[in-house]
Amino acid sequence: MEPTRSEIVVITGASAGVGRATARLYARRGAWIVLVARGRDGLRAAAEEVEALGGRALVQPADVSDARQVEAVAEAAEEAFGPIDVWVNCAFATVFAPFAEITAEEYARVTDVAYHGFVNGTRAALARMLPRDRGTVVQVGSALGERAIPLQSAYCGAKHAVNGFTSAVRTELLHRHSRVRVTVVQLPAVNTPQFSWVRSRLRGHPSPVPPIYQPEVAARAIVHAAGHPGRKQYLVGAATWATIWANRLAPAALDRYLARTAFDTQQTDARPESPPGGNLFTPSDDLPGTDAGAHGVFDTCSHPHSWHAALSRHRGTVTAAATAAAGAAVLAVRSLRR
Repeated sequence: MEPTRSEIVVITGASAGVGRATARLYARRGAWIVLVARGRDGLRAAAEEVEALGGRALVQPADVSDARQVEAVAEAAEEAFGPIDVWVNCAFATVFAPFAEITAEEYARVTDVAYHGFVNGTRAALARMLPRDRGTVVQVGSALGERAIPLQSAYCGAKHAVNGFTSAVRTELLHRHSRVRVTVVQLPAVNTPQFSWVRSRLRGHPSPVPPIYQPEVAARAIVHAAGHPGRKQYLVGAATWATIWANRLAPAALDRYLARTAFDTQQTDARPESPPGGNLFTPSDDLPGTDAGAHGVFDTCSHPHSWHAALSRHRGTVTAAATAAAGAAVLAVRSLRR
């Protein structure tokens, strides 16, 4: 018998945050991982971690907003490792500021990374997966792609666009009866280094809106989604679920609530750490703490686990258990009546 081939995974935005945590988790599974980001220091550190944890790493510095660079990454990945099994789009960029204070160039840059980067990654992945009729693309989305909030209009717009684009691609795959799958993992607020790197015009340090989860919560959901891509999307964290449903049931009330609270909850009293320009146009190598790893500065107030995410991953088992429990309750009631 031939030995089992290791899973080959491409992760964009792999130098820090959720992408870095996802690379670590795949490495523990023995995967061969192509690490993609602009920051070379973070990529080198991520590669060392992957190798130490039992995986193999291929470092590919690239700007995902450039389709030619992304195509080159895919070519290098398959030349070095073989056919790509999973492509995770996770690159991130944003500006924290009111819309009227964001320049056209800044808005375009966020859109190029957080939306066109996902389009470019999906295109490169499908060009290789479709002829083989196998493979999975995971889009790392956000609750903000379903419900926008103030001070992040560019990022929210990009995440809404990712949802629409992915739905269109999914229906095209269904039309051609393809076994290639694409799914979205909608994340809650996550404690990543990006909040110390983003371009910001806020008076305080940018902050994720509580409740905040650790990147490992997101990584577990991403790896599970890649292995079970039949679902359209996975909602991570009770806050994501509650936000989406609140927006569907009472959008006007949620507008007023966010207008009243979201300006303060997205910043702390501390002074911003990063230079005013942040890492929007410049790789994080040029910023302090270039290899920040997966976690940001909010460790003390971040949750390492999400019961909602765990239940979501095992929805079939939970449903079966609930059905069995309900059946047992009915039988118990009937026996009491005899």
